[in-house]
Amino acid sequence: MDFKNLMRVARRRWRSIAAMFLLALSVSFAFSLTTTPVYESQTRIYITADSTSGQGNDIGANYFLVSQIKSYAQLANHAEVLKRTAEALDDNVTAADLAGRISATALPESLILQVTTHDTNPERAQKIAQAHAIVLTSYLEELETPKGDENPQIKATLTDPATYNPKPIAPRTLLNTVIAALLGLVLGCGLALVRELLDNTIHSMEEMEKTIDAPVMASVGIDPEIERKPLLTDLSGFSIRGEAFRVLRTNLQFLDLDSEIKSLVITSATAGEGKTTTSANLAIALAQTGRRVLVVDGDLRRPRIARLMGLEGAVGLTTVLVGRTELDASIQKHKESGVYVLASGPTPPNPSEILQSRAARDLILQLRDKFDAVIIDAPPILPVADATILATICDGAILVTRHGKTPRDHVQTAAQRLRSVNAKLLGAVVNFVPKQAAGGYYYYYYYAEQETRPKTGGRRKETTK
Repeated sequence: MDFKNLMRVARRRWRSIAAMFLLALSVSFAFSLTTTPVYESQTRIYITADSTSGQGNDIGANYFLVSQIKSYAQLANHAEVLKRTAEALDDNVTAADLAGRISATALPESLILQVTTHDTNPERAQKIAQAHAIVLTSYLEELETPKGDENPQIKATLTDPATYNPKPIAPRTLLNTVIAALLGLVLGCGLALVRELLDNTIHSMEEMEKTIDAPVMASVGIDPEIERKPLLTDLSGFSIRGEAFRVLRTNLQFLDLDSEIKSLVITSATAGEGKTTTSANLAIALAQTGRRVLVVDGDLRRPRIARLMGLEGAVGLTTVLVGRTELDASIQKHKESGVYVLASGPTPPNPSEILQSRAARDLILQLRDKFDAVIIDAPPILPVADATILATICDGAILVTRHGKTPRDHVQTAAQRLRSVNAKLLGAVVNFVPKQAAGGYYYYYYYAEQETRPKTGGRRKETTK
């Protein structure tokens, strides 16, 4: 994956990156706020050879001390030293309480011990450090006093009194925040890559065209008003969604110059991808050019066209096919758009058999001759065979998919099923495309906005792809 693709993934998965980043910062802040502050106090002890022992100027004595200084540092945490320190403090403190709070290190290339004490109170930390340093100097001289001799081999001198530091050394809020931010970004990017690798949906025009081996004829952006205003007649003259269907209308006109496409099946791989609104709005877009357009609700299982357009759904395709009503009497007209509508009629027990009948084929051919364009809203391809049956009768089919939701294998299988019955797959319409979709359809929205934006003294142009 090159840098360009990584940037596309970052733009597409920015929510995952931001979520991990904010989660890491939240945990860091919570840790900093709930952690009890820890204060530090330090003191230093200088170790030399005792001059009264006759070794003060002996070079060998200094080498001996250098080799022993690390051992002296380790004695700082010995039980006897901690016990004596606790007794010296006389503050209801035990040796066990002091364990872990005190440490000593030998400064490099020197004979100096640095004693460090940690406590939740800065005054107490200073008090413990001072008491411990005094006890340690006495204990070291006691250990280095030969048996039967009153003079110790070394002299331990407290050179620096215990320091007082009112600022806590922990938690380090700024450092923790920086580390958490970096860790959150790394985890967020990792999560984004994992989601991208596991995601088998289609996110770009190139992916879609490669999957179905047909062009993307239009992409319809996310519109928060689609539930309230699903039809083009509900929208104002300037609308990105309306422009998308005008693009689809234009592309249909130039799709096949040798043969006119008059009957068209609109279907999808699975339910919930927007095929019904696509059927209705394409019919409205075609009718806006002065054509006589009929939209047929061919979804005899879950009909929605009549309800979407505010018409009666009890009379329609099934009542005409069984001879209960005449065709002309069953066709309704949508007043706002001028689109003619043939609803589904009552739901039959055997939709596939009805659509596969000779009567259904003859009816569709009759409608094709009667109208300039016939749009059939068909059921999804994968659950049932209805769409493929209708596609064999019509001039072609358009596959509706949902950006970032429809799995690639579903789209590919749907396209294969159409071609397996020799139906003509004209292309795809991609619904719910986010404006910021990287590497996908953003260019269309940019140009659509530029072309459709009202200009002073000018006319709004129709965008084509």
